[in-house]
Amino acid sequence: MFPWLAYGHIAPYLQVAKFLAQKNHHIYYVSTPKNISRLPQLPPTLCSNITFIPLSLPHVDGLPPGVESTSELPIHKVPYLKKSFDKLETQLTEFLERSPQIKLIIHDFAPYWLPPMANQLRINLVCFSIFNASSNAFLGSTSEMLGGSRKSPEDFTVVPTWMDYPNNIAFKLHETFSHKECEDIVSDVERYATVLLNCKILTLRTCYEFEPEALRVLGKIHQKPIVPLGLLPPSLSNIEYKGDENWKALKKWLDSKQEKSVFYVALGSEVSLSQQSMHELAFGIEKSGLPFIWVVRKPPLVEEQFAEVMIPPEFEERVSKRGMVLRGWAPQLRILAHSSVGGFLTHCGWSSVIESLGLGKPLILFPGGSADLGLIARLMHWKKVGFEIERNDVDGSFKSDLVAACIKRVMVDPEGEQLRANALAMKEIFGNVELSNKCLDEFTQLIENI
Repeated sequence: MFPWLAYGHIAPYLQVAKFLAQKNHHIYYVSTPKNISRLPQLPPTLCSNITFIPLSLPHVDGLPPGVESTSELPIHKVPYLKKSFDKLETQLTEFLERSPQIKLIIHDFAPYWLPPMANQLRINLVCFSIFNASSNAFLGSTSEMLGGSRKSPEDFTVVPTWMDYPNNIAFKLHETFSHKECEDIVSDVERYATVLLNCKILTLRTCYEFEPEALRVLGKIHQKPIVPLGLLPPSLSNIEYKGDENWKALKKWLDSKQEKSVFYVALGSEVSLSQQSMHELAFGIEKSGLPFIWVVRKPPLVEEQFAEVMIPPEFEERVSKRGMVLRGWAPQLRILAHSSVGGFLTHCGWSSVIESLGLGKPLILFPGGSADLGLIARLMHWKKVGFEIERNDVDGSFKSDLVAACIKRVMVDPEGEQLRANALAMKEIFGNVELSNKCLDEFTQLIENI
């Protein structure tokens, strides 16, 4: 298994690795030392079936020393990580040449150089996209990806013709510009198209129960098996862990609030807003008048004193009676699972959306600028489980009044009643471990038969 160097990729790959290991397959999980050390400890029963293979990331001018994942970098430095990742080809080839027992590689979008190597070593390739089917369908066929009908940024702001069912899946203009910042000479779409052309199966983090139309479209445009892996909901088994002092204080605060009255705000580990946008968001949160927990993360490679001014002066004092600002990491799943939490203001990362809907919580959609976050926001709006904060289509700017209005629509307004009911009903799909395992079972059988 060979994921891209981002935690949102590394974690789902590990979930699939654990499932395959339970079915008695031996997994070689390939990443870099730091990324491997960040992974949760394996259950003792699986240790003999999963071997971690650390490859050291080669030096590249422009990549800060010690950086091994996207969360440690501002978006404009991600191309250097891609350059370094591409240099792993030599180490991976050497490892595969001395490991003739390996018959299959489950890989991500990035290693466009993998197919010739795998072909030479007679290893089959399975592409595992951690994205959903709608985002994948929006990209179109491999020939469309490698130079099709869409030339200008505006072309990406309309629903493509091949998505032949009623939907609203398209980018806003400002989203088409912001992703360019993290592109290398070889674009992400070029990388993905190359691996898609050469894989036996494309598997995705979704299920038929949620996206039947997009999965049908993908089968039609790629003419190869498209296999939903399930939504891989996180385990809730350790959610009531009592030993954590920080969680105790947080839980006490949440316990004092009314049911479904608090909204949770987290913009993921890789979305960095400008100071102006952070201030506007803060004023919107304040104007909503509702209780909240806001997780604020220091932007990568920014010094502590500059990170402090990301929050408006005196904001925390003004909201101290009803709001909590947490810095750094927070136990997101535990917070979302608490009965006092009634909504999630999210950057629309697919893992975060899965966690929220798995617990039946509606979404206040505030998509970050990179990858498919905007497409996920449109999908959730279309599925009527979230409202999107209104922004200027061209530059992505927004006003605090509209932030407050959107929060209230989702949390308390009569207009959001149906949306809240829809999100609760989604728990049956997104939080359904049996359904996810059924998809994983079918996927396992399919790769055993390659």
